[in-house]
Amino acid sequence: MGGEYTVEGRALIGESFDEQRVALHIRDGIIVDIEERSTGPDRWICPAFFNAHTHIADTVAMDIDAPGSLSELVAPPDGLKHRLLRETAPGDLIRAMRGTVDVMKRTGTSGFADFREGGREGVFALSTALEGCGMDVVIFGRDGGEAVANGLGISSVREHGNRTADLVAEARSTGKMVALHAGEKDGRDVEDAIACAPDLLVHCTHATDYHLRQIADAGIPVAICPRSNWRLGVASSRDFPPVRRMLETGCEVFLGTDNVMFVQPDMGAEMSFVSYVYGLDPATILRMATAGAALAKTSYLIEEQRKAHLITVDGAGGNALFSKNIAKSVVNRLNSLSIEGTILN
Repeated sequence: MGGEYTVEGRALIGESFDEQRVALHIRDGIIVDIEERSTGPDRWICPAFFNAHTHIADTVAMDIDAPGSLSELVAPPDGLKHRLLRETAPGDLIRAMRGTVDVMKRTGTSGFADFREGGREGVFALSTALEGCGMDVVIFGRDGGEAVANGLGISSVREHGNRTADLVAEARSTGKMVALHAGEKDGRDVEDAIACAPDLLVHCTHATDYHLRQIADAGIPVAICPRSNWRLGVASSRDFPPVRRMLETGCEVFLGTDNVMFVQPDMGAEMSFVSYVYGLDPATILRMATAGAALAKTSYLIEEQRKAHLITVDGAGGNALFSKNIAKSVVNRLNSLSIEGTILN
């Protein structure tokens, strides 16, 4: 959104998400001034979300009735999702991805990082689906798709064995980012994944304290996807993924929703799940839901001289007027509140 305009209300400011009544003065998409106000409209303003791990092409298999193990459902090259993706006409695939992009925007997401199968054609299809959407999107391609994407996305070091290091080195030589799934169903591939020094690790559901200290020391962010882990049967308690231990050891934790085949890419629902199951405080959860924007080399925090990536919520709609802590209400109840709009840049 260009030009100059002002957004007024109760905003969650900075990295601590402190609630303040303000007027945000925005010029050419940049928050140029945060002016404190004593009065104002019953509107909540919070940072938009960055979904740090998705597979949006899997929309074509959304809620399919397909029992099976994790490997049978999603493991390359012939897991159920891969077979369905190969069988889907390109036009249908693009329409499915556009539908999911619209869902993300309407539920407050301003950017996301997607693992895209299908080689170059798969990346081109996603790029077509993204035309005009206005979102920050980081694409991790594979099977040659990394050459026309932002980076290389690897399912697991198990998939490529000794070739993993060569694939990573080749991606690095061309200036690409590297992201790896690791520790989703067990911890046996985590150490080899860490050795690749990726820009992002996904899941780490079964990472040990030893692994977490290595990850923290290396400064590798971890995108966790708790609802997906529970849905796919690789987690059944708040110890998996070990979110609290990740934070205690100094890991940078991002929040993602994973596979649209099983889980709606709604960051409000993901935050609520994390709040109830893992018992984290609202500021920590909001930080995880926004910090993934670093993958797109930006920040979604509400601070002066930052780009305006904002969600506005009707603070007088439904029972919102009675909230005593809007950060907590956003984390726990956003689905039942009225999102007025998502401001994208």
